[in-house]
Amino acid sequence: MIYFDYAATTPVAKDIAEGYCQLVEKYFYNSESLYNQGIEVNRLQEKSRGNLAAMLNVASEELIFTSGGSEANNMALKGIALKYRNRGRHIISSAVEHSSIMATLEYLETYFDFEITYLPVDKGGKIDPAQLENAIREDTILVSLMHVNNEVGAINPLDAIKAIVARHPKCFLHVDMVQSLAKLPCDLTGIDLASFSAHKLHGVKGSGLLYRRKGVNLEPLIHGGNQEFGLRAGTHNAPANIILAKTLKNALARQKQHLLHTAKLKEHFLKQISTIEDVKIISSDDALPSIVSIAMVGYKPEVILHELEASGLLISTKSACSTRNPGVSRVIEQLGLANEIASSAFRISFSLETSLEDVATLAKALSQIKEKIRKSR
Repeated sequence: MIYFDYAATTPVAKDIAEGYCQLVEKYFYNSESLYNQGIEVNRLQEKSRGNLAAMLNVASEELIFTSGGSEANNMALKGIALKYRNRGRHIISSAVEHSSIMATLEYLETYFDFEITYLPVDKGGKIDPAQLENAIREDTILVSLMHVNNEVGAINPLDAIKAIVARHPKCFLHVDMVQSLAKLPCDLTGIDLASFSAHKLHGVKGSGLLYRRKGVNLEPLIHGGNQEFGLRAGTHNAPANIILAKTLKNALARQKQHLLHTAKLKEHFLKQISTIEDVKIISSDDALPSIVSIAMVGYKPEVILHELEASGLLISTKSACSTRNPGVSRVIEQLGLANEIASSAFRISFSLETSLEDVATLAKALSQIKEKIRKSR
């Protein structure tokens, strides 16, 4: 199989898998236990937190271990909303956020009477900072926007967003950085909360982080013990937390190479498919190069996916968290595309493990599948 769905998840790197298995076997003790073995597990976990903090240029106490990006997003949005709801009940986000953001906002709107403003996006999937500026009100307590879109690779203008929110001291800024960590520079200056996930970086699933700037308070979602500064009760998944530092270190060491390599792959792929009739490129030229959304107009993406799968090639029709929902992708719908294009869209994503030969194989397969389907009609 040739894998083209790295935006959904990545294979666990061999050294990370081996290290994690060793940790599970040797350090299974509860990190809250007071005997020496438990104390040692806690020491290793806190060492990992310190190393992660150093790599992200933040303080250790500003990092909360989570089970991944969805939990971090929930913790950030619900935590701020419930803690500061007496200050205001208006939240700003965009119409193309991850499902864990959209579902959380719907929950807050339904059960806690929050008013949500969803900013539109341009044809590339980015918000207009001027619209954000105009949307902020006296009762706005939170702006939550993704750095990189998981379906089309759009990169939001983070510096402009930071500057706007900074002019409103009663408003917090949360950024979903799951798709951008170790793909683009990560500067948390001016950000109050940020979400991260390990399995997008060749790490283990069930592992992530929430950055919470010092001085920002959250209402906890899980009550019980005093783990994670009293914000996330429950026995730590210490092996995952410990190996996360090595996961991020490895990914950051490859960041520049990843960007250059995937840019080359994208250029090569787009050139290869440029001769295929009815193919439309959806992702913009300035999108993250490792995520490419295209449409084969008039052809159902599910059919394309299964034909490719039969040929040993794996792609995605939309975000993995939304594939069970029928119809056009919610993100694609917001780009203002003609329905015939939107309904034919699918996503391809690359990594350092993808070769130019792989890309050529995919392009050739798409051409052959299109011809096969055309003849069968």
